[in-house]
Amino acid sequence: MSSATLRVTSEIGTLRRLLVHSPDSSLGKVVPSKAQDWLFEDIVHLDTIRRKEYDFYTRILLYFLDPARIQGKLTTIDDPRNGRAFFKPCHDDFHRSENVIELQWLLADILADTSIRLRLVASVCAIEFCSYETQNNLFALEPRELSKVLISGILHDGRMLFPPIPNFIFTRDIGVVINDHILLNRPAKKARTREALLTKYIFFNHPLFTTFRDKILEIEDTSYHFLMPKDTDEKKVTLEGGDVMMITPRHLLLGISERTTVEAAHQVINLLFARQIVDTITVIRIPKKRDYMHIDTVFTQVKRNVWVMLGNFSRTNIRKENADPIERILESKKKDDPVRITQFHRHAPESPVSFDSLEDLLINISENELMSPEKTVFIYSGNNEFPYDVREQWTDSCNVLALREGVVLGYDRNDKTTEAFRAAGFSVITAEALLASLEAGTLQPATLRDTLIVMPSAELSRARGGFHCMSLPLWREDLTHQS
Repeated sequence: MSSATLRVTSEIGTLRRLLVHSPDSSLGKVVPSKAQDWLFEDIVHLDTIRRKEYDFYTRILLYFLDPARIQGKLTTIDDPRNGRAFFKPCHDDFHRSENVIELQWLLADILADTSIRLRLVASVCAIEFCSYETQNNLFALEPRELSKVLISGILHDGRMLFPPIPNFIFTRDIGVVINDHILLNRPAKKARTREALLTKYIFFNHPLFTTFRDKILEIEDTSYHFLMPKDTDEKKVTLEGGDVMMITPRHLLLGISERTTVEAAHQVINLLFARQIVDTITVIRIPKKRDYMHIDTVFTQVKRNVWVMLGNFSRTNIRKENADPIERILESKKKDDPVRITQFHRHAPESPVSFDSLEDLLINISENELMSPEKTVFIYSGNNEFPYDVREQWTDSCNVLALREGVVLGYDRNDKTTEAFRAAGFSVITAEALLASLEAGTLQPATLRDTLIVMPSAELSRARGGFHCMSLPLWREDLTHQS
């Protein structure tokens, strides 16, 4: 696999290449008592999450990004005698697409180098407190098998060496492409330490990224951080990709949330401004609650003028426009707004601009930056009806992935949000129906317009992440170059 285009300048440009990781066997080892420690809300059924849910995601991605790998092959792929070989990174018959790129395969590639294998195995064994004998045994494994073990923690005989990293399916959080640079992230939770380590080795050592090595960005802990009291969370440096969104080539959105700290935002702003990678960074500070986690759990972009968002962050709710006078006055005395938005400009960082609501910011982006001639439209989680709004936000109604402008993937369980998409003029099609039409040739990906593709999600939604979380775009076409 050779290096190629690395460029992301928006959230909605036609997607051409991305990094993913399909659910591995470690998801089937998560036990109830450890689920929340490993950042899952519940245990999942492995076979269902693979065959009936994530495999549909892989199929859709291949049809849109690498159709030659899948067109006309569904019957063979789905033959029970093949045992999902097409979807297994360690199998000879794995699809190995160069556009829908599997992290486990990239890891196997770099482990073929003896020097890299020695260093990475030693590093993993150090953070997982493995014995010296275990370290030697791991080093002796064949690269593909070793990559599987380093991710799942499970040996070929079923023994578990170290904890699973089930959140590795959420590739957005481990890194993000900003124009032609890669920002490596620093996960907030200990459960994701091994993910960050494996990702760092892949980006710095795989040939796919060789020509971009001097454009890989990292942020570090503050000086003497280890001497600071435990309650000084704001001085910690943690950053996850769900809090980073490219809006235009010169404008980045950056969240401060449960997972991304003020100090991390501070470092990212200074780093990107110093290198002149972007000119504007808008910081969106949301409550530190598990309900929200990242900014991409409360809003994502669908088109230049269309956004899906949680109504709790709308100006109506923040300003209590529907409240009676007494309630409005009492609520106005609150010290903390649900969201605080501050926009910094590279040439005058000391003079930031504030926005009163998330809607005000997004309208400004759509109309003044993306120059949309159409009125800005908001599609609200759960159709903005309580309790469906918060129920469906919890199952990632706001966390959609744009395959191209106006064509997005979402979960089929969010019924009221789906109604809101229809009301906004979008067609809705199930993944199964779309695949049948693509295979029959009655539909082509390029002909789809204003479409929500609803994906099976009963088990995936238990992991608290949608398709925006399950993607790390490496290349999107610039919006200005689209037809």
